[in-house]
Amino acid sequence: MREVDVMGVRVEMPSNQPIVLLREVTGERYLPIWIGAVEATAIAFAQQGVTPPRPLTHDLLKDVLGATGNELVEVRITDVRDGVFYATLVLGSGVEVSARPSDSIALALRTGTRIVCSEEVLDEAGLAVPAEQEDEVEKFREFLDHVTPEDFEGPQE
Repeated sequence: MREVDVMGVRVEMPSNQPIVLLREVTGERYLPIWIGAVEATAIAFAQQGVTPPRPLTHDLLKDVLGATGNELVEVRITDVRDGVFYATLVLGSGVEVSARPSDSIALALRTGTRIVCSEEVLDEAGLAVPAEQEDEVEKFREFLDHVTPEDFEGPQE
């Protein structure tokens, strides 16, 4: 397993599909995972320190874990099959719960829990970005600094 950082979320064009971008802590691979708009907003809220007036689902799960004395000790991105990613929440009690990576990432950001990814997933779906392309990555980071959760809202009817 390799530790990854959450670089942020963005909307992929022209599909208008949100993605979360992860990066190896000690490596040059990036892992884009296509996610839903609600999860993209939850991740963006957590990264920006936005506290909603009422707990969102991921805030509720964090509160439930705390109230029951459980601790989220690790989020593992374990598999990718037919373009679908799989994750596991590892609790301090040793219990492991299957979850979507997007929900797992949103929860990990709220709890300060480390996120790891299997070498096999990084080999299959990761993208290596050589040092000379880091300026493109920097542009992406700049974009992430200015994106807001409202950017993920669908068209208003």
